[in-house]
Formats: sequence, structure tokens, C-alpha cells
Amino acid sequence: MRYQYASATHRGRVRNNNEDAHWPETAGQGPGPFVLMVADGMGGAVAGEVASQLAVAEAQADDGRPSERLAKANAQVFERSLAEPELAGMGTTLTLVELTPDGVAHLAHVGDSRAYLWHDGELEQITDDHTVVAEQLAAGHITEGDIPNHPQRSMLTRVLGISSAIEVDTLDLKLDPGDRLLICSDGLTNMIDDQAVASLLGVGAPEEVAWNLIEAANRAGGHDNITVIVVVVEE
Repeated sequence: MRYQYASATHRGRVRNNNEDAHWPETAGQGPGPFVLMVADGMGGAVAGEVASQLAVAEAQADDGRPSERLAKANAQVFERSLAEPELAGMGTTLTLVELTPDGVAHLAHVGDSRAYLWHDGELEQITDDHTVVAEQLAAGHITEGDIPNHPQRSMLTRVLGISSAIEVDTLDLKLDPGDRLLICSDGLTNMIDDQAVASLLGVGAPEEVAWNLIEAANRAGGHDNITVIVVVVEE
């Protein structure tokens, strides 16, 4: 199996800085293995971007399984926040995908950045959001229509860097030629819905798709930083 991938990031139309981080920062292709990831930092002042950059640097440098990479990233962010009081309380999401030559995607995930699979024209979110509203929706306490105006719609329930240990979601996914993967921060998905994502993800080369998605989010308001990685699976 071979892959083509491209990444893109933009601060959006409202924020003055970009607290997202991602890897790799350039496009590429080949049989793999490849490790790709998106992180969305949180915290006061510069702490959010410090957290996301630390997590991505540690996760891409480690050579363990995806879940081990996230555990190492969590430890790095947590230890830095203890060492520097001005960074106390910083954290970050991290969604990581390892693509292997045998056509399997190994995922590890914490937070509300997302991974999607586009298969035969259908889009499926393959990560769960670790947020208050996602948990309340799953429990049947609220409906989809309640989410946009919910006072806790942006509150995370799980994030890297807040404690010494972290629970990591994992998934192994068999890919087919023609499949497409998207890894993104919530600056995309809070601006455009899944139907719009699907229509853009399914057409074009990875770099074109990545920037089309960012432009769509900015046209919709660009309220947050936007980062995307697009992967096309080939024979």
C-alpha cells in the first residue's frame, strides 16, 4: 500500500497566534511507515502553543506504539508545567495516526481533535471527542441541537499534560485503496459540518484538499486555529 499526504495550518480570522501543532509539516508519499499527528494546545498566554509543540516533538521523536508515544508526550508536557510556574495548567489534545505498508492505520487519541475516514463516498468520524457535551450526548442527556449553545460545549474531559497519567483511546483500522483520512483540530469542525467536510475531502490531491478545508473554515468565520492533515490511500 502507498500513501500520499499533505498538511496545512492557519491561525484563523480571530486569534492572534496559532496554538495548534502538527507533524509532518511537509507533504510526502510512499509505502510508509508514516506517523502523522495534530495537537491543539490550551492554557494562558503562550502555554497552549508550548504544550502542543512539546507534545508533537516528543511523540514524533519516540519510536514506540502510538499509545506509548502519547504517554511520553503527556509526561513531557506535565513535567514542563511543573518546572515552569507560568506554564502551570497547560495541556493539549493529540490525535496520532501511524500508517504501515500493509495498509493499516494505528490510531491513538486524546481530546477533541479528530480523525475521519472517507470510504466509498461516506465520511465517518473514527475518534471520540473527550468533551462534556460529547459525553452528555452519548448518555442521552442532550441532543445534537443542544450542542451549539451549550455553556460547556468547549470543555474537555481528557487532555495531555494535566496529570502524570493519561488514558489513551486506540484503534487499528484496515484501509482500502481509494480511502482518505483526515486528522484535524476543532477549528475546522466547529466551523463546517461533516457534510461539508465530506464534499471537500473526497475531491483533489491532498495539498489542494487541505487548503480547501482551511479556506472553508475561514469563510465560515475562522473563529479558531485550523490544522488539517489529509491522506490518500493508493494501491
